[in-house]
Amino acid sequence: MSHTYFIADLHLSPEREDITQCLLSFLQKQAPDADALYVLGDLFEAWIGDDDDTPFTRSIASAFKAVSDGGVPVYFIHGNRDFLVRKKYAAKAGMQLLPEQAVIDLYGTRTLIMHGDELCTRDVGYQKFRKKARGWWWPRLILSLPLSTRRKIAANGRKASKEKQMQLSADIMDVTQSEVEASMRQHQVLRLIHGHTHRPAIHNFSLDGQPAQRIVLGDWYEQGSMLKVDINHLELHQLDFSIL
Repeated sequence: MSHTYFIADLHLSPEREDITQCLLSFLQKQAPDADALYVLGDLFEAWIGDDDDTPFTRSIASAFKAVSDGGVPVYFIHGNRDFLVRKKYAAKAGMQLLPEQAVIDLYGTRTLIMHGDELCTRDVGYQKFRKKARGWWWPRLILSLPLSTRRKIAANGRKASKEKQMQLSADIMDVTQSEVEASMRQHQVLRLIHGHTHRPAIHNFSLDGQPAQRIVLGDWYEQGSMLKVDINHLELHQLDFSIL
């Protein structure tokens, strides 16, 4: 049966070979049979520019390109860790870049897809940074810096992020329901798929008197995670590292 896959929050890095091997297995064994593959952000733990060309980043690009060359469209939406991915790397990986929020026809159902960090409006400090980071001048400034400087900035940013997560409450880092509903109304949809919060679940609720659904993708820290959707149903799946 025809089906489509959605993944997010892999946070790939050379230090986590288990995650990389899980992804490569998924791309080789399961993705080639899909109608499409959507990557909804945070594919990498950090992305400091398409000019950071390494054997690791090339291997990931080659794996996705093989899926794309095999006839499966691969789409990418930027996350908060990899918003500096540009057309050069996307082309290497055979990925088509999508806007931060996109509406797709998913087997007859209008579906809004995004990374999801813009929905976490209670985290005021992060939203201020997000507005700056997604603007026109800040990315240009960062990408103009030497690679060595960008690597230091990324390392410091990851450290600060981990410290902040330990201090903030879980509710602050989760989505704001009113923002979810506002986004769905804006795009005139009753289904939303996103990542970012690392809380895989299928939430059913009422939106203006109609049944609505929000599907949250899982992260890949302890296992792989994907959403499989076909014309009849959708289901979240885990990919066990230990059976690779």
